[in-house]
Amino acid sequence: MITRILYTVLLSLLSPLLLFGLYRKKVGKPPFGPRWKEHFGITPPCTGQHPIWIHAVSVGEAIAVIPVIKALKAQSPHQAIVVTTTTSTGAEQIAKLGDLVEHRYMPIDFAWCVRGFLQHIQPSALLIMETELWPNTLATVHQRGIPVIVMNARLSARSAARYARFQPFFKLIAQHVDHLLCLHQDDAHRFEQLGIPASHLTVTGSVKFDLHIEPQLHTQSAQLRQALGAERPIWIAASTHKGEDEQVLQAFERVKAKHPTSLLIIVPRHPERFDQVEQLCQQYGHCVRRTSGAPVEASTSIYLADTMGEMLLLLGAADITFMGGSLLGERVGGHNMLEPAALGKPTLTGPSFYNFTDITQQLADAGALTVCQDADALADTLTALLADPAQQKQMGQAALHVVAHNQGAVAKTLDVLAQQLSSPHQTD
Repeated sequence: MITRILYTVLLSLLSPLLLFGLYRKKVGKPPFGPRWKEHFGITPPCTGQHPIWIHAVSVGEAIAVIPVIKALKAQSPHQAIVVTTTTSTGAEQIAKLGDLVEHRYMPIDFAWCVRGFLQHIQPSALLIMETELWPNTLATVHQRGIPVIVMNARLSARSAARYARFQPFFKLIAQHVDHLLCLHQDDAHRFEQLGIPASHLTVTGSVKFDLHIEPQLHTQSAQLRQALGAERPIWIAASTHKGEDEQVLQAFERVKAKHPTSLLIIVPRHPERFDQVEQLCQQYGHCVRRTSGAPVEASTSIYLADTMGEMLLLLGAADITFMGGSLLGERVGGHNMLEPAALGKPTLTGPSFYNFTDITQQLADAGALTVCQDADALADTLTALLADPAQQKQMGQAALHVVAHNQGAVAKTLDVLAQQLSSPHQTD
């Protein structure tokens, strides 16, 4: 109780800063409009009764949970589902599901906000995508007798060590979670070491491996490739961060020395950096076109993605993917390589990928991915690979094999959910 009180006091002190970051206007970020009230538990009721409540904080989690949502609806077409996101960009992704679900914004982590949400929505269960775990939310939901299940739960060795130093805080979270569906056995083992009973842990694998590529996406990517230049070598630097763009551009200088017609598609991780990255590219002497602007010409050397929700389309149009967030030491820890893998693209990453160690290792062991230690290694690898279409194809086929081998997590997840949701739930 004392830990939770201290946490709530700290959250109260920090909430103005957190809310400022949430509501601040950014390029490419849709406004919340009058729906900002939903963050405070002032939420319209759902049309369906006792919906399953799924929380996916932002864009990545929203995309990842879509296969689970579709499978749940296929299994039980009349089951109401409400999906919450914290961000408006995440809401955009859920909106693509149309009438399959209803969307609400996640109440902030004060008990009174959560109680308001629960009063209006009256969910039958809470399914949380990945480890977006808020102590007051979990406690309030648990006290109402609503089962709480975490999907795609992962816990890196680094995070486990951090939680171990703050064991009372972790206990505050863990005691209100009924079951964790873990990505890998290593994750389950770390959760168990922190005190989660083994009976509350199931290894299901990652639902992200069950990514379904719509047939029309391949057609659209092929059309984009024609527009960008069918004969040009094209590579994409996806989800890059500040301090990483410079390294990517330095590597590109060396690549262009061997492949002068090559095109770089660059996708900054954060929309507010679009203008900054364009200016940086221009400082390096590049002719830049933006995805929202004029068509690419023969003189264009960089295609800057400034539109949301088109990552798969852009990945499909490129020959090779470099996954960002991986050339910045321990600051970020990489991003998910499964989207390019599911498209059969060879992938490169920097040395920092601790957020996706298992996925990276599987792809690397299969010959589908290469780890580049720095910008020079990235340049050397790109230069060689762009000149070797046969090697590109071999790596792409290996990537597809890894993805296919790991699929089935959605089915396992649904099996465990059925067991958990049918069991009596105990409250404190």
